[in-house]
Amino acid sequence: MTMLDHRRDGTVPSAAPTLEPAPGTTAGITADPCWIRPGRTLLVTSNGGHLEQMLRLRPRFLPQLDDVEWATFDTPQSRHLLSGETVHHIPFVRPKDLRGTVLNSTAAARLLGGDHHRFTRVVSTGAAVAIPFLARARALGLAAHYIESAARSEGSSVSGSVVSRIPGVRLYGQYPGWTAGRWQFRGSVLDGFAPGSQRSPRPIDKVVVTFGTQRDFGFRRAAERLVSLLPDVCTTSPTILWQTGATDTNGLRIPAVESVPANVLVDAVAEADLVISHSGVGTALLTLEHGKCPVMLPRRSDLGEHTDDHQRLIAMELGRRGLAVWSDPDDLTAEGLHRAALMTAVRDSAPPRFLLQPD
Repeated sequence: MTMLDHRRDGTVPSAAPTLEPAPGTTAGITADPCWIRPGRTLLVTSNGGHLEQMLRLRPRFLPQLDDVEWATFDTPQSRHLLSGETVHHIPFVRPKDLRGTVLNSTAAARLLGGDHHRFTRVVSTGAAVAIPFLARARALGLAAHYIESAARSEGSSVSGSVVSRIPGVRLYGQYPGWTAGRWQFRGSVLDGFAPGSQRSPRPIDKVVVTFGTQRDFGFRRAAERLVSLLPDVCTTSPTILWQTGATDTNGLRIPAVESVPANVLVDAVAEADLVISHSGVGTALLTLEHGKCPVMLPRRSDLGEHTDDHQRLIAMELGRRGLAVWSDPDDLTAEGLHRAALMTAVRDSAPPRFLLQPD
């Protein structure tokens, strides 16, 4: 598979970023000129929630990383969200996909190895695509940083465990409860969101149902439950966006689509009275940013709906924070849908900085 480069116009600055004083003390680090290497950064990420997390963490990095390029999959989401950025499209890799990892080893060698002075560091939010890029970065003596997903509230993912075996990679978890040793807690993408006041009851006329765009896993169980429940909570002629990914929707009599352009999903969430998600981090963040709290339906690995049960972890965490209603699809009730429609979220316009470890 060919790796495609898309360049933005204009000259990219190569000067070292201006370091700001660290807010308080974090692991004894202060703003020293030698704290982090000057130069260009490659941000490496899968699509979906991994890309959404990198986008939200990037402006919080301390020191600020202004001179960046991206390596990610060529999807409608990435083309929309990274419009105007320098983007290198790399081969798609599925969860626990050995062949895809090998393909990206070639892409990493080509992108990082052609000019040793092009990048000074690689930062990744996963998932499996992080492994070949961070391994190649360290082999070339480049700085490497790996940020575990916010979905991993109890420990690292398989990709994170593999990356942790690469000497010299700086490791971050987004929960203080499990980070120790090389794994450092410097903040979470969920920082800055808090429950808002309950809104007044109103008709539920516009609904977004989104199961993500994962190619290998359907979510028929959730679709069937929602087809049964939504008529009990919605107006007589509601507008429902059914973005169902790889889900088989035959016989359900719904206008299901595999995917929608990112801007269409954003607009639909902004206007929705209720957002129902497969418990993906990206959709949760999008919903919270629009002042709403999603209904999160985590997939189950034992039913072949995903490779593991990390979606349950993020659903539980957002539920604990009062930022979502979550349920197994089989246990979802009309009362739960009504409750989510009344909940709101508020956002801190200046969440705390994410302090990078020294290169």
